[in-house]
Amino acid sequence: MKLSILDQAPISKGQDAHQTLEKSAQLALYAESLGYSRYWFAEHHGTRGLASTAPEILMSHIAAKTSSIRVGSGGVLLPQYSPFKIAEVFQQLEALYPGRIDLGIGRSPGGPEKIRRALGDTEENGLKAYPRKLQDVIHHLHRTLPGSHLYNGIKAAPLTDKPPTLWTLGLGENSASLAASYGVGYVFGHFISPNRGVEALKMYKTSFKPSMYLQNPASIVAVFIICGESDEEAELLASSQDLWLLQVEKGLDSRVPSIEEARAYHYTERDQEKIRQNRKRMIIGSRETVTKELFNLMNRYGADEVMALANIYDFEEKKKSFKRLAELFL
Repeated sequence: MKLSILDQAPISKGQDAHQTLEKSAQLALYAESLGYSRYWFAEHHGTRGLASTAPEILMSHIAAKTSSIRVGSGGVLLPQYSPFKIAEVFQQLEALYPGRIDLGIGRSPGGPEKIRRALGDTEENGLKAYPRKLQDVIHHLHRTLPGSHLYNGIKAAPLTDKPPTLWTLGLGENSASLAASYGVGYVFGHFISPNRGVEALKMYKTSFKPSMYLQNPASIVAVFIICGESDEEAELLASSQDLWLLQVEKGLDSRVPSIEEARAYHYTERDQEKIRQNRKRMIIGSRETVTKELFNLMNRYGADEVMALANIYDFEEKKKSFKRLAELFL
């Protein structure tokens, strides 16, 4: 099974953004040594607890420190940006690190409405323009703008032998259908919304049209995974992630709390039910439990690759979790 990592650069309490990003670099190097295929950065705005706001900058930082692992965005929030600018940024990265760059594109607004407008410096709602913008990115990367296009004649530079690989991120059939129609890779965000994964992946595979990118469909499932020495240890490690996600959803402190804080927290019945629902977005357990649940998930989805997240408070425990996961499948 191919394994990759999606890094939201979560800031643990007691740490700052600089310390967190230093640990991301360490984790990327470690992931490369363990045989992980990709290391992607998310894009989030307006949050105290996540340090990844510009994945393209973090990609360049990590690619310079590693030698073989693919680096990517998971994903650039295209509705807020110029397709031409995105194409040139990733062409630049491809020129620096040939054959190692993944351009993952998402439709999310990236935060509240005011932040969305600030990112684009406009009143325009770019969400509705997403399909057109995605097609424009493809045209810019491959220099195939039609003669009738407003920007026909311009070329995204620097010119490279091959463009970066292109993936679209999504949570259901609409995004899957769009990825299939353009013949690009598809990443399903099980860690955000696990309810439509089977339908989305089925739609993607049955509707896929071969393209200059892919002759056959390529799919990734992104999921929270914490692998402990035992089920009990994994549950303990996951307790801080449970509280972190609960507080994020309440609009509270978005930094990752310690296990001690999580154990001392007073959970209401509603909190406990929300945690149970959030656990559908995760795989938590010992090596045996993770193996069983991950194979079940992948058999349901029929995906080609797993992209794991683990927002654990303690960095060394996070590394151990990714190591156990690698030992199982790589």
